Amino acid sequence: MEHKAKRTEFDLDGKVAVVTGAGRGIGREIALAMARYGANLVLWSRTRSELESVAEEARSLGSRVLVQPFDITRISELDGKVQAALDEFKTIDILINNAGTNIPMWAEDVDEESWDKVININLKGAFFCAQSVGKVMIRQKRGKIINISSQAGKVGMIKRAAYCASKGGVDQLTRVMALEWAKYNINVNAIAPTFVETDMTRDMFKNKAFNDWVFGKLMLDRLAKPEDIIGGVLYLASKASDMVTGHILYIDGGWTAH
Repeated sequence: MEHKAKRTEFDLDGKVAVVTGAGRGIGREIALAMARYGANLVLWSRTRSELESVAEEARSLGSRVLVQPFDITRISELDGKVQAALDEFKTIDILINNAGTNIPMWAEDVDEESWDKVININLKGAFFCAQSVGKVMIRQKRGKIINISSQAGKVGMIKRAAYCASKGGVDQLTRVMALEWAKYNINVNAIAPTFVETDMTRDMFKNKAFNDWVFGKLMLDRLAKPEDIIGGVLYLASKASDMVTGHILYIDGGWTAH
């Protein structure tokens, strides 16, 4: 009987992946995909019960998991969380910078508190997570950082002044870190999804005008689901993408093609 050679391009066996915003939605799906492909996990989000649920499922897939309830806007605590992950696993191979939020508002109505919340999580928090984990990867002289951006980093979108600004910033940070850290064998890339069907976005589509606007932009006639993002993450986390850095991968149903 002929045996086919095992394909290992996407194998993450034994790798250690930090996933932010891992308790629900896209972050949960990413974490579990990492586990299915062999990675051990460090899970960050604010809600322990959600993280424990993800951890239980990941452990059933054979992963070792460290649960760290954590608000990424508490910058002063970042290095301690990273050190605890190193104490547990001795290495960090992958960072999935997924934590994010949005507060839809017309530009003329945006208040300082809402602006700061969006920017502090989506941009400031993402940068300092990448910086803290990046220092570990610089010492290791290897690593993969994947920022979860958005099509909103490239195209303007109504009621998303702060969100578009934050994701445009994430795209530029991705390019800068890729430039600076290539010499350390660190790949820094971003994934830019279209609207993904999650608890956070579901209520938005009850508004018919908004729903019609979105579906008028999508070339593929449906919203993305969290599992649609997984292939891109696995690619950028694995050795299959070793020659890719500073890249923004659009998983946007064709939105930015026109």
